[in-house]
Amino acid sequence: MFELHASKAANLKNDVLSGLTVALALVPEAVAFAFVAGVEPLVGLYAAFMVGLITSIFGGRPGMISGATGAMAVVMVSLVAIHGVEYLFATVVLTGVLQIMAGLFKLGKFIRLVPHPVMLGFVNGLAIVIFLAQLGQFKVVNDAGVMEWMQGNQLYTMAGLIVLTMAIIHFLPKLTKAVPSSLVAIVVVTILVQSLDLDARTVVDFVRDMTNDPAASIAGGLPQFSIPSVPFNFETFQVILPFALVLAAIGLIESLLTLTLIDELTGTRGRGNKECIAQGAANTVTGFFGGMGGCAMIGQSMINVNSGGRGRASGITAALALLGFILFASGLIEQIPLAALVGVMFIVVIGTFEWSSFRILGKVPKADAFVIILVSGVTVATDLAIAVVVGVIVSALVFAWEHAKHVVVHRSMNEKGSTVYDVSGPLFFGSVSSFLEQFDMDNDSDDVIVEFKNSRVADHSAIEAIDTLAERYISRGKQMHLRHLSKECTQLLTKAGSLVEINVIEDPDYHIATDKLA
Repeated sequence: MFELHASKAANLKNDVLSGLTVALALVPEAVAFAFVAGVEPLVGLYAAFMVGLITSIFGGRPGMISGATGAMAVVMVSLVAIHGVEYLFATVVLTGVLQIMAGLFKLGKFIRLVPHPVMLGFVNGLAIVIFLAQLGQFKVVNDAGVMEWMQGNQLYTMAGLIVLTMAIIHFLPKLTKAVPSSLVAIVVVTILVQSLDLDARTVVDFVRDMTNDPAASIAGGLPQFSIPSVPFNFETFQVILPFALVLAAIGLIESLLTLTLIDELTGTRGRGNKECIAQGAANTVTGFFGGMGGCAMIGQSMINVNSGGRGRASGITAALALLGFILFASGLIEQIPLAALVGVMFIVVIGTFEWSSFRILGKVPKADAFVIILVSGVTVATDLAIAVVVGVIVSALVFAWEHAKHVVVHRSMNEKGSTVYDVSGPLFFGSVSSFLEQFDMDNDSDDVIVEFKNSRVADHSAIEAIDTLAERYISRGKQMHLRHLSKECTQLLTKAGSLVEINVIEDPDYHIATDKLA
């Protein structure tokens, strides 16, 4: 519908201009997430600058934008409320260390375990979350100091400016792609509001509403190095460790899923483990410089990609421009109408949502359709990390249930009078019951061969099932042999040692069979 066409190749001019566009959109986001976490606006802005800069330079996904995020902010709020902001900084440092360890141990590869229906649900849920977050911009503080919905001319002006912004972003690329249409839209709407003196809320209005301070501003100095002022003892470690584990997990899940999405959009491939290390380094540094930490931001990443940002220069430009706003240009940036930024984010919502999922819901398996809807709903109700974990678990359970039906045992007799059972399908925790039910022990011969040429032993439940089967035959005075186990299965049974009593017939080359006690 509103699709922005941009080159898939990195271009310095496009990177710089798209980075500037991202920086403008980062300001209210960083302030809002700082408010959610219960810290000062500059704590969120510093995090957006430092996390964005370090990950752009050293990360594994050029073009991806990182900064302070809502998913992490909601975890921080209770820590700040109970223990104070210094404990938050110490937690962010530990979070970074855990993320670096995850990268060094190459845990980034596990993002491949996320099924496509979970990715669809994640993207759709995230689009809804971004949309709902923008609705807060339609509220103003009344005379009683309470937030209420806009009404009258102020509402109509806001809506009109949003539509104008979206129209520029949609139609300008049809005329020229020399500059990002999002940047042009922000500039045009800002000039229009200032020249006509329209009654439109600006960035500074938003900051003051968030802080309840009529003199609040995004202006500030350079972030200063400071070791968190917390007791360096085991009690402090016990306080911050649970929060650090949750923040590290949320940050990595959101970053790696965003990395995967950007990979698909750009037709390139990022490096997950490198991104884990870069995110960890960024959070560790941020904690020592008074920032609230962060991870990849899918909304800003989509703005960057749709504006033509492909290389590292885009993220670097966004971070440095944000710092420039804080140091030198706060007065100008604070005059940007919120309607322009909301319009940009609405375009992101439309471009992010997988509209094709409505068409495929009736064509994919019911379980996959359920996962798409479930993950979308959980994303909106809780947060992205929980939604993805729930989606992966449900998908795994569905997979296990379906494959539990696929183990089939065929019984026959060979020329030596032995009973032969040919097993087809995986033997794992979900299929062991069906596996055991298909043996007729009382009517088998005294020598039983279980053929695993078309099967594999997958886990400890499978080993226990084989051991149970062997014991049942032994109790009847019969001998059971296993044949044609894969190399991995043989190693699994050998490692089990005394846990399992079986005879393995090794016959990989179809020579004379011999017994080997496992």
